Amino acid sequence: QVQLQESGPGLVKPSQTLSLTCIVSGDSITTNFHHWTWIRQPPGKGLEWMGVIEHSGNTYYSPSLKSRTSISRDTSKNQFTLQLSSVTPEDTAVYYCARLWNGMDYWGKGTLITVSS
Repeated sequence: QVQLQESGPGLVKPSQTLSLTCIVSGDSITTNFHHWTWIRQPPGKGLEWMGVIEHSGNTYYSPSLKSRTSISRDTSKNQFTLQLSSVTPEDTAVYYCARLWNGMDYWGKGTLITVSS
């Protein structure tokens, strides 16, 4: 059973950098053709894809977030991390990590991140 678990601070101040980690179990983040992605959903809005880290370690980002987003991984811990810099209240959202293989077939439960002073 593949499971993903997001962990993060809950509350971030404006202009700071948000860091979220997704811990994966039941699969390896280096398995061929299994990619790992971040998605968010602001309150009352739809899902927004943020970026992906492929099994090879290559990364791709949403053009609208590319300048502020970085995704990295720690293969020894089987986890990957999202960093979003210069956050504003508009970055308040539920953040999800997911596996991308046969579509986004496994998701974490999501974690609410609030940006507020």
